[in-house]
Amino acid sequence: MSSPTLPIARCVANPAVDLASPPHLRCFSEVLPLTGSVRTARRETPVIDLGRVRDERRLEEYRCRTRQVLEANKRALARLFQSGVIYSRAGSRLARDLLLAHQHLLKVGDLLARLGEMDSLERFDADAVYGEVHALLSRTTALSARSDGILARK
Repeated sequence: MSSPTLPIARCVANPAVDLASPPHLRCFSEVLPLTGSVRTARRETPVIDLGRVRDERRLEEYRCRTRQVLEANKRALARLFQSGVIYSRAGSRLARDLLLAHQHLLKVGDLLARLGEMDSLERFDADAVYGEVHALLSRTTALSARSDGILARK
């Protein structure tokens, strides 16, 4: 593909003004190729919606945190059964709290799944759901921490 050419007048000296100028300084019109100045078709660059990326990252962080708290909760329940503390009054109360925390974690998982299925038009409601997820995770973490304290004493 050849580059388009446009006539460009190069004047070093105007012959009407400088009649005695040598021939190589006279004004003449020549055709110069426009190789560097012709705009080529650009490749289409992808447009990244930073808000959507931020939401996806936030959702993935909450999912990861939920998995971690759920595993800690399961470990605490297993230790409660293995140690035999579950048969005491404090142990049974702790077991009920850990089961309640487990229910909260399941609810958090459902909320996060719902957030993942939302389209961009429904995302404005996501902050309220994230607030609820954060509150449930905080409460569950506190219940699991309390179980660690009781099991450490036994």
